[in-house]
Amino acid sequence: MRVQRGQGKGSRCILPLASGRGRDTASGSWFMSDLLHHPVWQADSLGSPLPDDEFGVSVSLPLWRHVIGYEEKDPEVVSKFRSGYPRFCCPPAVGELFVRAEQELAASGERCLVFPRWVHAQRCVEFIARDGFKGRAETWRTGLGVAIFPEAAHAKARSFWRFCGEIVSTRQACDVLERLPTTVTEAEGVQATQTLRARLAELYGQQPEDVFLFPSGMAANYAVHRMLTTLFPGRKTAQLDFPYVDVLKLQQIFGSGAHFLPLVRPEEYETLHALLRQEPLAGLFCEVPSNPLLRCVDLERLLTLRAQTQPTTPIIADDTISTVAHADAMRVADVVTTSLTKSFSGAGDVLAGSVVLNRRGQHHGAFSAFLREHADHTLWRGDAVALEENSRTFVSRAQRMSQNALALATWLKAHPKVEKVWHAREEGGVGYEFIRREGGGYGCLFSFLLKDAAKTSAAFYDALRVCKGPSLGTNFTLVCPYTLLAHYDELDWAASCGVPSHLIRVSAGLEDSADLISRFAEALG
Repeated sequence: MRVQRGQGKGSRCILPLASGRGRDTASGSWFMSDLLHHPVWQADSLGSPLPDDEFGVSVSLPLWRHVIGYEEKDPEVVSKFRSGYPRFCCPPAVGELFVRAEQELAASGERCLVFPRWVHAQRCVEFIARDGFKGRAETWRTGLGVAIFPEAAHAKARSFWRFCGEIVSTRQACDVLERLPTTVTEAEGVQATQTLRARLAELYGQQPEDVFLFPSGMAANYAVHRMLTTLFPGRKTAQLDFPYVDVLKLQQIFGSGAHFLPLVRPEEYETLHALLRQEPLAGLFCEVPSNPLLRCVDLERLLTLRAQTQPTTPIIADDTISTVAHADAMRVADVVTTSLTKSFSGAGDVLAGSVVLNRRGQHHGAFSAFLREHADHTLWRGDAVALEENSRTFVSRAQRMSQNALALATWLKAHPKVEKVWHAREEGGVGYEFIRREGGGYGCLFSFLLKDAAKTSAAFYDALRVCKGPSLGTNFTLVCPYTLLAHYDELDWAASCGVPSHLIRVSAGLEDSADLISRFAEALG
């Protein structure tokens, strides 16, 4: 058991790592349960945090129609939400913090967003100014930054919160609102941060000073993008292969824009080669492997193309899916980004990200100097302590998750009702094998498509006895109709990149593999 600092002033709540709230089918009453054995999957769990405490970063979307309702902002669905993924849906404590800021700082017709520091609020103000909105940034309470802007700019400001990820955490909001006991001191936070940096440095074969921590994976990506577009002004970046949605949008919205090469066809490598011959780039971004198709760029070929054309262009690899436990992205990357929210934490109750610099990279000195001066982030002390505790078992958990994902994906691939399975063992190809560690696996994630998917997917999803919602890498299995959640307004475009609208993504947890397979078999009927 891990002590989770409590949800109300003066309280302490002790929860299992994979805790959540389940329903007693006999009495109909709710009870705190172990999500490995008692997943939250039925209709009446709609909107419950996963895990079900104030810090859960996912939210239960138990039925297919709930996913559609969420995307279409159906009041019958969204009114049930008690939380959501923090960059998309503000957790209650963060929303309350916004209201407090508006009460104290905003004039009539103005709204507020609260950030960890003034500089983040100022960046938000500068972002909305691109659309002609005037705002201001102020320092508030315990050094927080507040962006204050007209009501009409709220949607634009919230898009900055989403894409850049420089957000106030739930724990920090609870602390400011005096809803947490002061059991995590600054000294404890500093110690936890140092331990985290040393742990990550050892895993990556780097030094602690090469590790930078952020309040989300997207904040880590945003810092790298700001670094590249500052050091290489006027240059575009290139995104290789189909990535997580906001990583691409970040590059398209900020800086000088981005080239997107889905690399669906082998001949697209010639397109990449031509691009590298014609135009200097600020950086080459890729995921190892990609989300949700679990593909991997032919990394050895990429190194050759770069050497022939732009030998100084940095490669930025995101290893969130594979994790450093299974793959060594430093074999090719100058910079590795990771969402520590996912497998590194596992508990699903803390948001964090990291940037790790390759000491052998040719830009190491310039990158290190930029991040030391401009990253302007630390994890809030309570989040650092929670993440350090969660990540102590990271390597063994990552191995178990990978084994379960492979077992389940292999079983589904042979099932007569399954059209296709995407798993990194096949889809990752030579690119993934180039960085896979000796004895390493393929990560917790895979995707699949049912036959006659438009007619069969909803019934399967509704009947599946696992937790269902956004995010991945949790200690409990988590499933979602990924394309509908990430690309609902651009389904045709996603399909043109090889991502079907009815694709189902699975993040395998720590359950017994035979138990997991039996649950999927039951739902398939």
